Amino acid sequence: MTPDHHGDPAPQRITATVRSAAPPVWAVLQRRLFDDLDTAWRTFRDRYTDPADGRLRYTGRIEDRDGADDFYEAFFNWPALYLLGGADDLLPAVKQHWEGVTAQLTELGLSNDEFERGYDWFHQGEALLMFYGICAADPDDPRFRDRALRFAHQYLPGSPTGNYDPARRIVRSPHNGSDGPRPGLGPQWDDGFAEDQPGMRPYGLPLEDVPGISSWNDLADPELAARMGRHMRDRLGRGDTAVNLAATALVTNAWLYDHDPRLSAWVLDYVDAWRERAERHGVLPDNVGLSGEVGEYHDGRWFGGHYGWTWPHGVHTLGAAALVGAVSACLVAGDADRLDLARRPLDQVWKQRRTGLLADLPAAQRGAWEPLLGEDATRPVTLVPTRVGVHGWFDPQPPQTAYWTWLWWYGQQDQDRERLDALAREAGYDWSAVHAFRNKEEAGHEPPWLSYLAGADPAYPEQALQMALAQVRHRMALIAADDAGPDEIDLHWWQRLNPVVTEVLTQLTTGAPQTLYNGGLQLARVRYDDLDRGRPGLPPDVAALVEELDATTTTVRLVNLSLTRTRTLRVRGGAFGEHLITTAHWQITPAPEAPDAHAYGLPAPDLAPLSAAVDGNALHVTLPPGHEIRLRLDMRLNASRPRHQSTPTHSRSTR
Repeated sequence: MTPDHHGDPAPQRITATVRSAAPPVWAVLQRRLFDDLDTAWRTFRDRYTDPADGRLRYTGRIEDRDGADDFYEAFFNWPALYLLGGADDLLPAVKQHWEGVTAQLTELGLSNDEFERGYDWFHQGEALLMFYGICAADPDDPRFRDRALRFAHQYLPGSPTGNYDPARRIVRSPHNGSDGPRPGLGPQWDDGFAEDQPGMRPYGLPLEDVPGISSWNDLADPELAARMGRHMRDRLGRGDTAVNLAATALVTNAWLYDHDPRLSAWVLDYVDAWRERAERHGVLPDNVGLSGEVGEYHDGRWFGGHYGWTWPHGVHTLGAAALVGAVSACLVAGDADRLDLARRPLDQVWKQRRTGLLADLPAAQRGAWEPLLGEDATRPVTLVPTRVGVHGWFDPQPPQTAYWTWLWWYGQQDQDRERLDALAREAGYDWSAVHAFRNKEEAGHEPPWLSYLAGADPAYPEQALQMALAQVRHRMALIAADDAGPDEIDLHWWQRLNPVVTEVLTQLTTGAPQTLYNGGLQLARVRYDDLDRGRPGLPPDVAALVEELDATTTTVRLVNLSLTRTRTLRVRGGAFGEHLITTAHWQITPAPEAPDAHAYGLPAPDLAPLSAAVDGNALHVTLPPGHEIRLRLDMRLNASRPRHQSTPTHSRSTR
């Protein structure tokens, strides 16, 4: 286990001496984005939430198990914005919304004891992003700390919920939560899986081997629809499924408070159980029966489980769950040894790649990929089969670059860099292009960001920030035009109108990809604390840009746009203080002279290099008005035990 290096008694203090001759365009755009987002979240709050307790304005009923995630997803990235430097009152607003929505879901019958009663972890992971963000933003809040521990304990051996079987190392049901293992998939499907579901039709049959059912149209027969429902209940609604790996983030989030060994032991035990199954079968299976056997309800097949390889999303679901599990295990173990779990599903589809046209794909898939590829959508691109069923691999789509990016970014291993380089080399589209789109996960701009980090796309920060600003404006226009009443709201409507965008800010300021949407923790190469105001995030007027990163160094540029105020901040290594900063390198202006009022030209200062040992998780940086600094930080990744970072104390008044 890596040692603790938190709370260093005397962090290195650095003062910027280089004046910014002109504000960098990216810095001005970044601060404008912070300002616009401050207006945007308030507008959304006023339009869609109840001021009394923060719940969403909704008067409908929910008759099945689905829906809780949609309520939380309306705010999924609001805590992330606060951690990056959003408004002071954003955090209390987010907490109010979480508590109001949780009470609302309890009234609707979806939650018990403040936690989902029992649903799949594809959706629960989405719902918990908001909660994880609150815990990271304010770990000193005892209410959310207690909730984090209580929620995690639901999955430990001996929990009254009975979610986990320690002898067979399985979660006992695909639907699980505060009510324990929840049999079947709920009345929505157990009572009959009919063909009149336009949202599910593109995914095809949930089970391909039900007697008498060979096509979607067969489900129009009520008897066959009922038969499919019974098979789904008895086969998809029992045993463990790989998407449950996302529950490891819930337990890791609780472990980050005080390193309870029971929590870390569960994460490692559960992840290692899936690694061992993958090793035995040579592939990552998606289902385990209650006896502990892979394929128990699928004639011995390693595929076919709920939210698994066959239905509905394939590698989209399995890739995310495997990454969440692998990264969670690596965090608690302090190494990168378990990333093999995340490599499995990506390698499985990549080795079967081929070249094809998006025009040949079903319309539902084209609609998702065309905005992401822009003009390149008409050219041949690399496609991978995303699903496998009894008839073989199918459903080809372009690889989801976020998963390969996360794999390389977390471990910084050569083999994963090679995987990423092969993906870029064979993609068939321009990785440097910044396309104006925003999907549900608010991800997908990894290629141009990676091109920028590699030095091939220096314009990315400005282009990406302009794109983000345009996305905020677009959603503000949608909100202004929305005249739907609370009884007309589609449960996904709030997600589509959420005007908070954080992908680009996360990339540029923290040097990390956007958080994995299906239940990932918010990680960072560097994180900031505003020491003047005693809170996390960048101070007002300060912009940050991570320009380079590799396995041993990170280069970040900090700019103070204020003309009158000095800003003081702390730069941490990692989201949870897990990276050790060994040495800092920067440039200074030796013995600066007072500006000459008689000179017509702008001064060009002489610069000299300077280095200082840090040997801790953090350093303090003072930015006088109109000054900037470029820090090259030598780092030892994952050298310290990660921990939720407490709110910093004030260093001085801002006035």
